[in-house]
Amino acid sequence: MTAGAVAGVLEHTVMYPVDSVKTRMQSLQPDPKAQYSGVYQALKRIIKTEGLFRPLRGLNITMLGAAPAHALYFACYEQAKHSLSRAFQNGGNSHLANGLAGSIATVLHDAIMNPAEVVKQRMQMYNSPYRGLWDCVRTMTRAEGPGAFYRSYSTQLTMNVPFQAVHFITYELMQERLNPHRHYNPGSHVASGALAGAVSAAITTPLDVCKTLLNTQENVALDSMRVSGHLTGMANAFRTVYQLGGPSAFFKGVQARVIYQMPSTAIAWSVYEFFKYFMTKQQLEREAASGSLWLEENTGRDAKKRNEKSPP
Repeated sequence: MTAGAVAGVLEHTVMYPVDSVKTRMQSLQPDPKAQYSGVYQALKRIIKTEGLFRPLRGLNITMLGAAPAHALYFACYEQAKHSLSRAFQNGGNSHLANGLAGSIATVLHDAIMNPAEVVKQRMQMYNSPYRGLWDCVRTMTRAEGPGAFYRSYSTQLTMNVPFQAVHFITYELMQERLNPHRHYNPGSHVASGALAGAVSAAITTPLDVCKTLLNTQENVALDSMRVSGHLTGMANAFRTVYQLGGPSAFFKGVQARVIYQMPSTAIAWSVYEFFKYFMTKQQLEREAASGSLWLEENTGRDAKKRNEKSPP
């Protein structure tokens, strides 16, 4: 859980500016001042027109959610993977077990991360009306009710369950090829994580576009569709995205999403595997030291008893 928490925080923070760009590029009817042709051009314009730290807006809530969410996520994944592998393949590496374990872990992860994701994306949007984290939380609660923080939960799960299933299967498959003995190998963890992130991100981009629409409740887009109140549900989100932009709208921001996910998952896996290796090594060393001490104490005690029994 400690390894997972550290990995989660680093995964979300290191590439956060690109995540901000991805959110804006998925806007269905963006402001003319917030239309971007690429990730680099978008970052450059945001910094120039809105300030150096604007791409980091919403980072605080992301860090607050990422630590507990990823702690549960990795702990659940490891436990479920071992249990299911024993059931499916007598302890061997089962890709079906890996995919199911990732899916189960995602339910716990998203239950914690979804409210943070909603607040984060609202603060990332161009001309966001919120002064800060708590202003966003208070305004949403007052205007839309507590349910607003979980309005996209079903869509998030619909996106993240296949995302994480593909992610874990790809990672474990790459580890079989690059690191068959499953030793700590930083290069293999980085390469496997990057490829797993790229493949799963590209495949699930349409669902991510719908999730962004549900999270941000983009006013211009909803007004043009004459949607009264708030948009809810996956089916409504899909229909709205299609009506506003056609099939191509489902892949808005795919470049930014892949660019964000590749290093993010590479960082997450390499950090997670390092901390797991380091902490396991420390534990084994402590156990070995305590075992040596126990042996030394017992050997000394036995020798003393023998000396006491020996005639002078």
